[in-house]
Amino acid sequence: MVKWILIAGGVFAGLAVILGAFAAHGLKQSLSPSAIAVFQTGVQYQMSHALALILFALLAKQGVPLQWAAGLLCAGIICFSGSLYLLATTGVKWFGPITPLGGLMFILGWVVFVYQIIRFEFK
Repeated sequence: MVKWILIAGGVFAGLAVILGAFAAHGLKQSLSPSAIAVFQTGVQYQMSHALALILFALLAKQGVPLQWAAGLLCAGIICFSGSLYLLATTGVKWFGPITPLGGLMFILGWVVFVYQIIRFEFK
């Protein structure tokens, strides 16, 4: 269980760096400043939640059951950040309603995290 969370965190973090550089250099000429800002918001949330996945993996190694919380963060990254990337690069507005669903998954992931931390007996 810990391994897949660490892999997901590393992959999402690496992709955030790539996508951030792509936005700063590759998309700068073709997207408006507001579209770049939307894209960068996706990158920021992806990176912060990728790092959270790595934290979750370290805690899971100690026995805290965080697979559901980690799964929700992964789904949140895909839905929240992914919809922002698609919205910014395509301009297709129906990607917009997917973003709040990703945000809800982030929130639920953090709620599960807090719940599991409260339940867990640290030694």
